[in-house]
Amino acid sequence: MQTVVCMKWGTRYGPEYVNRLYSMVKRHTRRPLRFICFTEDTHGIDSGVETHDLPPIDLPEFMSRRPWRKVGLWQTNLAGLEGDVLYLDLDLIVTGNIDEFFDYRPNSTFCVIRNWTTRNRIKSIYRKVGNTSCYRFRVGAHSYLYDKVQDDPIGFWRKYRNSQTFISNEISEITYWPDEWCVSFKHSLLPNWPQRMFREAQLPPEAKIVAFTGKPDIDDVIAGNWPEKMILKRPFKRFVKPEWVETHWR
Repeated sequence: MQTVVCMKWGTRYGPEYVNRLYSMVKRHTRRPLRFICFTEDTHGIDSGVETHDLPPIDLPEFMSRRPWRKVGLWQTNLAGLEGDVLYLDLDLIVTGNIDEFFDYRPNSTFCVIRNWTTRNRIKSIYRKVGNTSCYRFRVGAHSYLYDKVQDDPIGFWRKYRNSQTFISNEISEITYWPDEWCVSFKHSLLPNWPQRMFREAQLPPEAKIVAFTGKPDIDDVIAGNWPEKMILKRPFKRFVKPEWVETHWR
């Protein structure tokens, strides 16, 4: 039995994001699957998805609306789960078999994406950042991360600003997935401007996960739209809609 978990809070992502993630994961595993969504609102979520309340974590309001809430997954008692669990963000597409995420470096208690935008940063706290869109963790193995944030949430926010930089620098060991497994739509696949206006993003055959960090979201890409508030930047946000996004996101 392989356990995959996700989280949904607030209104940015509707239940269709959970349901399609569940469907994609089912299509891309050959093993028995337990799929869990931690959420505050179960309305519209597929009956095949096991739902639990959001893991309790005491955060200032401005942090609780951000990915810092995901730190709740690191506590010792997590819905009775044990062993290695694969976490997936809602804003990604599964394009390849996920079983290898469970088989890779089995002794590691934390495997994560090497963050695309900070790989070449010089400052030490950014050099080894893992992007937590997709990671495998051993339940309870690093509960001190949860304890640290509970003890001083504002202090760690001031030091790191985002939760994935906090986790990457405070965790005792870190392993990165092979770079070709997890790609970013915006940072890995989308052609630079102006080429993106004439050439669509290509999906590498070895990719298993495509993450849609920030904007555009998956539904934005399917609509051929990159939301931008600043009028002067809008011409640079145009792109050719890749048909493979809609083909996989179902």
